[in-house]
Amino acid sequence: MTGWRVSCRAASRGLLLAAFLLLVPLGAAATEFSFKDTRGQMQRLSDYRGKWVLVNFWATWCPPCLDEIPDLIALHNARKDTDLIVLGIALEYVSPRGVIDFAAKHAITYPIILGDQKMAEQVGYVGALPTTVLFDPAGKLSGYQEGAITRAAIEEFIKSKSRDSSLK
Repeated sequence: MTGWRVSCRAASRGLLLAAFLLLVPLGAAATEFSFKDTRGQMQRLSDYRGKWVLVNFWATWCPPCLDEIPDLIALHNARKDTDLIVLGIALEYVSPRGVIDFAAKHAITYPIILGDQKMAEQVGYVGALPTTVLFDPAGKLSGYQEGAITRAAIEEFIKSKSRDSSLK
């Protein structure tokens, strides 16, 4: 454990989309990040220009994190070849092997990164687990959520952002 001041809390599923929309300064510039995943592949924000990039901070011991994993797997599998990639950054773990085994046991198909506070700072503030950060296809910060998130909330958020950009 890293000793972070991280709490594990669940957000009300009915308020997820509203919270996701309200917590982000629109058009905030993203800082490039670069992480090596558990398979040795580099994951860079710039590599995914043209796609939405969802970065999810989680821990194996966090119940709301575990609740959202099936939705994140489904979202990633449905959209990875078209318009969205999910990256999971594990925080507060005891051993790398434990995270890798956990990901295999839960059939997590998206890239998993073994993270720490310094790595998290490349993406943004992580005050609770889970925390999800969403970058738009141009690489700009578009969404931020502390607490569990659902596939439906993410897809509705992306749909609303697409509608907004088509009105401009």
